[in-house]
Amino acid sequence: EAGHAEEIFLATDPDREGEAIAWHLLEAAEIDNERVKRVVFHEITKPAIEDAFSHPRVIDEDLVDAQQARRILDRLVGYNLTPLLWEKVRSRLSAGRVQSVALRLIVEREREIEAFIPVEYWSIDAEFAPEKKGKSFLAHLARIDREEPELPSQDVVNGLIKDLEMANFSVAKIKRGSRTRNPYPPFTTSTLQQQASRQLGFTAKRTMRIAQQLYEGIDIGEGGETGLITYMRTDSTNVSPLAIEEVRNYIKDVHGASYLPESPNFHKTKAAKAQEAHEAVRPTSSFRTPEKMMSHLTPEQFKLYQLIWRRFVASQMAAAVYETLSIEVVGKGVQHEYLFRASGSKLQFPGFLTIYEEARDEDVKSENETLDLPEGLTDGDLLKLLKLLPEQHFT
Repeated sequence: EAGHAEEIFLATDPDREGEAIAWHLLEAAEIDNERVKRVVFHEITKPAIEDAFSHPRVIDEDLVDAQQARRILDRLVGYNLTPLLWEKVRSRLSAGRVQSVALRLIVEREREIEAFIPVEYWSIDAEFAPEKKGKSFLAHLARIDREEPELPSQDVVNGLIKDLEMANFSVAKIKRGSRTRNPYPPFTTSTLQQQASRQLGFTAKRTMRIAQQLYEGIDIGEGGETGLITYMRTDSTNVSPLAIEEVRNYIKDVHGASYLPESPNFHKTKAAKAQEAHEAVRPTSSFRTPEKMMSHLTPEQFKLYQLIWRRFVASQMAAAVYETLSIEVVGKGVQHEYLFRASGSKLQFPGFLTIYEEARDEDVKSENETLDLPEGLTDGDLLKLLKLLPEQHFT
């Protein structure tokens, strides 16, 4: 077919591998460059494909060279190490330019952990209540005689507890304010895999398999198959101006103007050498809500699409606003002067949290956690010490 065609369009994937495959096709089929045009699109939708075919380009030799370098590294490292592992260690093990480096990093970190000597330290919290009636609250010991407290052992703590039990406490300062919390950027490949693991229990492999299906297209009753997400192999958080305009219209229509920032949110890509021509992983249309797509998707496709859709829409919504309250408590003992602090926050305006909240690791304290502080306290109010709560920790 190519031998007789006037024009040949190469529409392989928009990454290094895709570029190299296009180049290899030309080499293998011995096609002359004059009749060849390279087209790239990041979503399989009619407008994206029409736009790509109206702006063809030549093959990017730099991307081809980059892919060739990766192949050479695979052969130098993987092809040589893997047979050695099979022979000396175990037949199922393999090595490569990525696996070997990742394993090295894990081994180095594990050795650091094994060599680490934990150091004991203590903290002291206290439960206070207003003298003139009111609910109690917890505060954390922040200063002893205006210095950072050093509490290396139980003996030191026991000495302080005796002094604290005899001290007089009062409110030194109450400060009210507000803080904002900005939305998360849209997904890259790695952040998508992390959140799909935390929120959906999907392995990285399963996430990429389902994402591939959503990218290649689903029959949603619009004639043929429609790609529901953009290309899922990306390290960029860039979003096309058209997609930003559409999602802003969606937010305004569905949630109202108060949920829409004055100007689009710009999320900086963290990867130092991200392929900026790529976009973040996002839905191809914000108006294709998960609820509308549900009947066309398998349960696992729906779950992943909903995660991608919510993260993207939230990334262009207004920040969440919290009302904050902090209380400083001063205590005068026989031996020392003490400063305790308590702080809390209350969600005032949910903003992007209306549709998306990131799942966190168990040991990371959520920003959303609030401390219930008593109302009506004023500077100088006397406080009763109800309880001291010393706790041992190790670095």
